[in-house]
Amino acid sequence: MSASRKGSPRARSVFSKEERAAMQEAIRERRSRASAADGERDVLAKIAGMPGPDRALAERFHAIVRTHAPGLTPRTWYGMPAYSKESQVVCYFRPASKFKTRYATVGFSDEAALDDGRMWPTDFALIALTDAEETRIAGLVRKAVGLR
Repeated sequence: MSASRKGSPRARSVFSKEERAAMQEAIRERRSRASAADGERDVLAKIAGMPGPDRALAERFHAIVRTHAPGLTPRTWYGMPAYSKESQVVCYFRPASKFKTRYATVGFSDEAALDDGRMWPTDFALIALTDAEETRIAGLVRKAVGLR
């Protein structure tokens, strides 16, 4: 975007304040390509900064991914906890507070091996984590990285 359009009313109306903030975070992340240890630290810091309900869900999601797909590398992606394989995001946690939605989301990118016929879900709304949801997410994460 040119400097003259950067602050234009049209540019401000196309993206929400939260979307613009996420894009700015993505730019910072790309500039600072961190090591795996830094990625873990960054993810844990993002989780720690979340409001209570999001934080509890994100902590559990992080533990599930680290347990069931230890080969994935933690990193932030648009300011959200994400997990990548060979620098490609496979799955992520989007807190409800990120875009002021009523539920958090566990999502999978096109790098995830979730293919099931001609159509399959890639994002899952999450409002609570019981044993049933944890088991389902663990299965999805394992499938996403080619484990059964």
